[in-house]
Amino acid sequence: MPSSLIIGAGMAGLTAARELRLQGWDVVVLDKGRGIGGRMATRRIEQARADHGAQYFSATTPEFQRVVQDLLTEKVITQWEPEADSPADHAIEKPHYVGVDGMNAVAKALAQDLIVHTTETVISFRVDGSQWLVETESGGHYRADALLITIPAPQALALVEKSGFPITTADKSALSTISYQPCIAVMVALNKPSRLPAPGAIRYETGDIAWVVDNGQKGISPAQPSVTIHASADFSQTHFDDDLNAIGRQLADQLANLIPSDSISTIQVHRWRYSLADQRHPAPFLAVEAPLPLLFGGDGFGDGNVEGAFTSGFQMAGRTTAL
Repeated sequence: MPSSLIIGAGMAGLTAARELRLQGWDVVVLDKGRGIGGRMATRRIEQARADHGAQYFSATTPEFQRVVQDLLTEKVITQWEPEADSPADHAIEKPHYVGVDGMNAVAKALAQDLIVHTTETVISFRVDGSQWLVETESGGHYRADALLITIPAPQALALVEKSGFPITTADKSALSTISYQPCIAVMVALNKPSRLPAPGAIRYETGDIAWVVDNGQKGISPAQPSVTIHASADFSQTHFDDDLNAIGRQLADQLANLIPSDSISTIQVHRWRYSLADQRHPAPFLAVEAPLPLLFGGDGFGDGNVEGAFTSGFQMAGRTTAL
């Protein structure tokens, strides 16, 4: 049975693993985090839930639409339809979806029946005989016929360099051109509903805040109201290393008309260093020159966003099985 190792348990990595497993491959996924999903992330605060990474997704390709239909049937996701033209997100015109229990529910559904090892930080990879040998910080050793790397491109390049693995100048240049904007995400648990108008989301084109959403109106936080605030890329870049508590309060205070201070119960902040890929590789993945199959992919490739990450993983799997 052919085997594959996948580094990164986000949308691209889980999709590739799922497709390879359906083709009869032996697949192991490694991720340094405590959970799976990458930026398909949901956090519990008190009795509330808050999506603090990707907020929704659309499905335009037949491959992703089939997966979305399965997730709808299984009641993992639901449509989140705007009820008003303003001040809702004007950029959304096609149907879009959210996890019923948060965006992380999508990742958990895709990971069913997969072998995924979390808290496994990969420190090196190399060719050893007829297989890849991957070593982790915990002392783990994993072998496979193919290696797929779906972590953000800067982290992937750092791993290549730390491993001392030679890639061509062209391949290194392709990976080096991929860049990301950071994002500071603020999650606020409330003791009463926010004042965001239906459907509960506002996108800001200027200022310190890029997006605010009421997770209760999204339907993922029925037990306690909560909101998520995404800072703008410029604000996030400038204040990325500042005190998180101060940053969270500062951004929440800017929305006092929507989130009165007396409604705030708990504030938590998460920093996404690699949030939105603003410079992407044009193709859905990159197959580098190597003695054995070695592919790079993720949301820094192709169209980006959730569906782009799915497409990257889907096509990586297709290329791997064809090799």
